[in-house]
Amino acid sequence: MESDRNAHTGILMSSPHNHTHMDVHVSPSTVTGQVQAPPSKSYTHRAILAAGYADGATVRDPLVSADTEATMGAVEAYGGSVDRGEDAIDVTGFDGRPAVPDDVIDCANSGTTMRLVTATAALADGITVLTGDDSLRSRPQGPLLDAIEQLDGRAESTRANGQAPLVVDGPVDGGTVSIPGDVSSQYITALLMAGAITEAGIEIDLETELKSAPYVDITIEVLDAFGVDVESTADGFAVAGGQTYDPEGGEYAVPGDFSSMSYLLATGALAAPEGLTVTGARPSAQGDSAIVDVLERMGANIEWDRDAGEITVSQSALSGVEVSVADTPDLLPTISVLGAVADGDTRIVDCEHVRYKETDRVAAMAEELTAMGASVTEEQGVLTIHGDDTDLSGAVVDGRADHRIVMSLAVAGLVADGETTVRGGEHVDVSFPDFFDVVESIGASVHRD
Repeated sequence: MESDRNAHTGILMSSPHNHTHMDVHVSPSTVTGQVQAPPSKSYTHRAILAAGYADGATVRDPLVSADTEATMGAVEAYGGSVDRGEDAIDVTGFDGRPAVPDDVIDCANSGTTMRLVTATAALADGITVLTGDDSLRSRPQGPLLDAIEQLDGRAESTRANGQAPLVVDGPVDGGTVSIPGDVSSQYITALLMAGAITEAGIEIDLETELKSAPYVDITIEVLDAFGVDVESTADGFAVAGGQTYDPEGGEYAVPGDFSSMSYLLATGALAAPEGLTVTGARPSAQGDSAIVDVLERMGANIEWDRDAGEITVSQSALSGVEVSVADTPDLLPTISVLGAVADGDTRIVDCEHVRYKETDRVAAMAEELTAMGASVTEEQGVLTIHGDDTDLSGAVVDGRADHRIVMSLAVAGLVADGETTVRGGEHVDVSFPDFFDVVESIGASVHRD
């Protein structure tokens, strides 16, 4: 997933409290009240850049993090300005005509920023140089550089290895590009966003099947909100040129992040007899909103007021189900914890690719839940949790330096007998820095050392 790739190599190091190891002790507790889900990083990046392409726009409820600040910096480098308020960012855009930056654009550790704004550079009438930190300068950009060359722009890696620093010379006026679909959906996103304001538009022919398709759906959804139309073609996508970025009412509200929300919803289903309301749950193209469907299928008492963007869930007797995580790999840790508390077997299928995230999340959840007393069968592509043979009890478990493992084990600790200690709690910084403050605020017994 996108957020994970950015986090994979660098955010852990750049975060101020990450040099210290943190153990989190969780005891059985009940929760109630209302919590706000953190905003989606993927939507925030796209919305900030879309507002830059516009004459201007207000981005409401953005996720402000090191990565999205890199995108704000790029918008300013291309001649826009960004004014950050309490819960909104006011962007004065460069209105479809990016200026040649005064200086090198530093994308820090944000791979999403670099890919999205490299295509912007191809629209400027002159030369742009883009770089980033050590980790970012080791990541591949070749297919995007090749695509810009196909549009008659100049795009090269200073070290000729397909990695940043990148040098881009425009302007391009559109055309057709052929690009592999299985390397990064962010190349597609970058070209669609820039293509809308070229003269001729851009047609993208995918040479291979598109991986991470939900991310392109997110891009199309954000573009639609900004009044920009993208079409699917037999071979890929096309965006007509000469379009204008102009969101309705001059603003765009970023939806909450459903991967992060999944831990809060699971907390409600396991430990909120009086109910827990999660706000910021606007419907969106995020694959991980499937967690609501999974909870419904398991028998949870859950209601989603889509207009208000609120989901209310209360403690329920859950039953095991079979769930495919082919398109929602980030939900595996959450679902496996729900399965440990549910009656019967919960089978998580199509999960082999979940072994190649920050850590092998299939093995990690199998081993750590087993340490807490769960009965688990692990196969290469299937994880089965035998709820009937499981009584969770507190244990010392290892979060594997992986934000998603840490949060899901902490949720399990709320309903395990005795105290659970999750090692490496600081790693929640990657996607949900105040996770432990949030669960404490609704009544969870959590202490950190």
